[in-house]
Amino acid sequence: MRDLYLVDAFRDTSPAVIAHFGWGGDGTCGVFIVSSPVDRAPLRVIASVGEGWDHVSVSRRNRCPNWTEMEHVKRLFFREDETAMQLHVPPADHVNLHPHCLHLWRPHNVEIPRPPADMVGPVGG
Repeated sequence: MRDLYLVDAFRDTSPAVIAHFGWGGDGTCGVFIVSSPVDRAPLRVIASVGEGWDHVSVSRRNRCPNWTEMEHVKRLFFREDETAMQLHVPPADHVNLHPHCLHLWRPHNVEIPRPPADMVGPVGG
């Protein structure tokens, strides 16, 4: 993940955030408000690092973020050379604390495997 001080312009250090988390975050974690590239509505982003993972949650008030919004957040919070993923776990392992929240994950010590590009679509077009 990027040094989160690089996205300080989006950092939320409001009294509500400080009351909930106890501080405003640092270069590895924090709460951020990013405008949607689709409709400029606020995307609430919570970024953290722990247990060998980078984690970014993205939520909207009235609907889940869409692909364009998730891609926008991925580009802001992860370096260009990093792959991040969304996971669809078995129903028995599903945890849902917010009905309109999606997550991006990146493990620290394992490269995320990717399918061959030609399985996704024509390459070099």
